[in-house]
Amino acid sequence: MAPRNNPTRWSAVAKFFHWTMALLIIGNGIFAIWMDGLKPSLNKINMFALHKSIGLTVLALFVLRLAWKMFDRRPPDEPAPRWQQMAAHAVHGLLYLLIVAIPLTGWMFNSAHGFPLQYFKQFNLPALLDKNPELSDVLGTVHVYLFWFLCVVLVAHIGGALKHHFVDHDNTLRRMLPFGRPRRTPTSVPPGDTP
Repeated sequence: MAPRNNPTRWSAVAKFFHWTMALLIIGNGIFAIWMDGLKPSLNKINMFALHKSIGLTVLALFVLRLAWKMFDRRPPDEPAPRWQQMAAHAVHGLLYLLIVAIPLTGWMFNSAHGFPLQYFKQFNLPALLDKNPELSDVLGTVHVYLFWFLCVVLVAHIGGALKHHFVDHDNTLRRMLPFGRPRRTPTSVPPGDTP
């Protein structure tokens, strides 16, 4: 796979960021839902610490992804009605906004609660806010609601990709799949000839 984007497909680097972040976001969301139902224990505290570290990893990967996008031009959009292209870009914009907002609200929630924030038990990150239990409750609620909003946006994103693949039969999904190959456009056949 080429390290840079080309007009027909995304690069290996772009695919790495896309699929790694997707797996981390979805996996960390499922992990949070599961551990939220557990009884308070030291093990649950350790799980929450892991959840926070994964969220910070997503945030770091997003920053690297943005930096990479500055040096690597995206492939042109597949042909589609203008409103569909605008909708796709709006969904991508929302995804980017939420990918930043969710870990940041988690970080702020953690800070306002007065908990130390340790990255995979290697080093502590600074608090973004002073301890404030009332604000912490608000930020915790915002963090959760943003996650559920992300789920809705992800359904739209995945649904759009599947629609392009199975209904429009274009290369939108294929060119982002890890080992996907773009479909060849059919060559024109002279009248009276059979392919």
